[in-house]
Parts: sequence; structure tokens; C-alpha cells
Amino acid sequence: MRYFVHLAYNGANYYGWQRQPQNISVQEKMEYAFSMLLKEDISVIGAGRTDTGVHARNFYAHFNSDKTFTPDQCAELTFRINAFLPADITVYEIFAVKPEAHARFDAISRTYRYYVSTCKNPFNTATAFHFYKPLDVKAMNACCRRLPEYEDFTSFSKLHTQTKTNLCNIHHALWIPQGGGVLMFEITANRFLRNMVRAIVGTLLEVGTGRITQEEFCAVIEKKDRCEAGVSVPAHALFLENIEYNFPQLIG
Repeated sequence: MRYFVHLAYNGANYYGWQRQPQNISVQEKMEYAFSMLLKEDISVIGAGRTDTGVHARNFYAHFNSDKTFTPDQCAELTFRINAFLPADITVYEIFAVKPEAHARFDAISRTYRYYVSTCKNPFNTATAFHFYKPLDVKAMNACCRRLPEYEDFTSFSKLHTQTKTNLCNIHHALWIPQGGGVLMFEITANRFLRNMVRAIVGTLLEVGTGRITQEEFCAVIEKKDRCEAGVSVPAHALFLENIEYNFPQLIG
């Protein structure tokens, strides 16, 4: 049987989702916990990769098991797996899906949020990027409205990745004031490239400080050259906020 897992994690202590030979990952913790609990070798496939230090408020993964669980047993399994997992990883729900359902390939869209603190605040140092220069939010949002016009985001992609294509469809991008000197950048797309959101934020901050204009921001995208874009902002302020699926088609 195939099961979906709805989970969340604080990425501060992990080198991203993806299992790595020498570094601790969320996937490794998940696979170890499920294998120990179910007494079988469990491979957990995630909805995508998150970079080192990036958090996920809503993440999905799937695994196959020789065992068949009723909905009540899935609820019990959810309770038990949380006892095996560290405090910074939480499983919300486990539910059965069709054998062909895939946490990565069946995702319709993904939404990320990045938090910037424009004033000193000792209580958000772990979850927001402190950036004290004045920012022109109106100018940054004018650039956000241009992002859906493009498909090739090579300029915002980490170099030398194994990605076959740098094409993405951005549906929504916006800076939203949160109060207390905090700005939230929200972006939704069908897929994201490695480091893409952090590179976009870094470049938009250059717009906000007046270093580049809206026309120059668009030129950065059109040049398809990572060297033209701004620096990548730190990972600790980035959250994978949501992943959307058409669940009626996935559940048997």
C-alpha cells in the first residue's frame, strides 16, 4: 500500500530534506523512524528538496508498506511515529492513496514565504532576515507583478545542478507587511529551482534599496545568467508554506 504523510519541520538542524552521505537530513530521520516502527525497510519520497536550514510548515511525502492500515490505524500510526521523531519534525496525518500517487510529481503548486525584519527584534532572529536599510515595497511589488511574464529563471538558479530545465510558471508573488517592521514575501509556482526563492528575494531587495530599477530587474531575468542577479539571502527565514494537490484524484 502507498501512504501520503503530511508533515512539518524546522530545518535549522538539517542539511535540507534530501538524504546525504555525511550530513543529517529530514528524509533520513523520517526513514529511520518509519523503518523502526513498521519493522520493514521504508523509503520516504518527498514532495521536493529544501535547502539547508529551510523550514517547511506543510510538506508531503509518500512511502510504500507491506502492511495495510485502516483510517483509524493511520491515526494511531501518526501518533506513534511522532514519538520516534525529534521535536523539530512533526507528522500531522498519514493516509492511504492510490498506488500511482506521487508526492513530488502530483503536486500542482508550491508556495514559499520569506520573512525580512526591517528593525532589530531579538525574538525573530531565528526566523527572519534582519535588513535595516529602508525598502521601497511599492517598487518591489511592481517587479513581482512582472515575474509571471517569464518562464526561464536561470538567473535565479543555483549553478551546476542536475535540473533538466529552468522553466517555471510563477502564479503569484507579493510583498506583504506583517506589522512590527516585518515584511513577508510570498511566491507560488508550479515548481522552483534550487536557491530560486532566495535569489529572487536578494534581487528584489536591490530594487527596494534603489540599486536597480524595475527595467534592470527584468533585464536580469532575460540575461539568464546567475552572475547578474543579487546575492542569495540566508536560508533561516525561508518557509515552504504549502503544497497543493488534487487529492480526490490521488485517494483510492
